[in-house]
Amino acid sequence: QVQLVESGGGLVQAGGSLRLSCAASGRTFSSYAMGWFRQAPGKEREFVAAISWSGGSTKYADSVKGRFTISRDNAKNTVYLQMNSLKPEDTAVYCCAADIAQRTVPRDRAGYYDYWGQGTQVTVSS
Repeated sequence: QVQLVESGGGLVQAGGSLRLSCAASGRTFSSYAMGWFRQAPGKEREFVAAISWSGGSTKYADSVKGRFTISRDNAKNTVYLQMNSLKPEDTAVYCCAADIAQRTVPRDRAGYYDYWGQGTQVTVSS
């Protein structure tokens, strides 16, 4: 069983920055690919970013490329999402997810992920 706990959400003005963290339980965190997804009110969940188990490969949604950066610290069992130049349309609940298959190329579909956190709210005001 893997438990994921997100933190770092909040209210920020457009153009601002936030860094989300996702702390994972378990001794095999370093073998998981990790992803961030988000869901805005009335919208479907969408992929944001993902990182391979080694950190050597990342993938981003077109809507966040150049603004968001995903990273991980396997010694701390934590994955991060640095979000810069935030826009009101980035407002959503952000969830991290773990893909226990040891993939060298992270996936952008939610169905590949086995464990999910509860999420953290990000609100960007205009």
